[in-house]
Amino acid sequence: MSDDYLSKPLSIGGSDLGLAPAPSKTVPKFTSPYLNYDTRYMRQAQPEFIFPEGASKQRGRFELAFSQIGSAVMIGAGIGGAAGLYNGMRATSLANQTGKLRRTQMLNHIMKQGAGTANTLGTIAVMYSLFGVILSQVREDDEINTILAGTASGLFYKSTAGLRKCAIGGGLGLAISSAWVLYNMSGSKFNKNYM
Repeated sequence: MSDDYLSKPLSIGGSDLGLAPAPSKTVPKFTSPYLNYDTRYMRQAQPEFIFPEGASKQRGRFELAFSQIGSAVMIGAGIGGAAGLYNGMRATSLANQTGKLRRTQMLNHIMKQGAGTANTLGTIAVMYSLFGVILSQVREDDEINTILAGTASGLFYKSTAGLRKCAIGGGLGLAISSAWVLYNMSGSKFNKNYM
């Protein structure tokens, strides 16, 4: 069978309406028997995106910042919502609330704690992304930038709480970013573009 069927219009089946007949058993392997569609057009031999010559074929820190911030907000909302559900159940049972009052109080706990945690993690992610982008412009983008950005984010986030809490925040940022770098270097499924 030649490729002349490619020039024919899409057939739904049934020759009594003047449409092309439905595909028979002799249809080539590459044609879908359900849609009468050549699946060769779905296969891509070329890359999906065209990069300028000399450009990196990986997303940089700035492009990754948007997904990191959004992910942090969503994770914060989930964690905060779960913690709010637990706290709401405990508080309403201690107050012997029932019915609509208990339901309303539970929703208040879930929404308040979910929004608070989402804002906190989103703010930290914005700081981390900002420091990461600045550091990648100043020096070569590598694992040290990830550790420096995490440490600076912790220091800056707790900078208004006093010197002791600022040092604790920086230490926590250093620990989390170092653990992430070690996890990526140990042959995980993620590559270094997701730092």
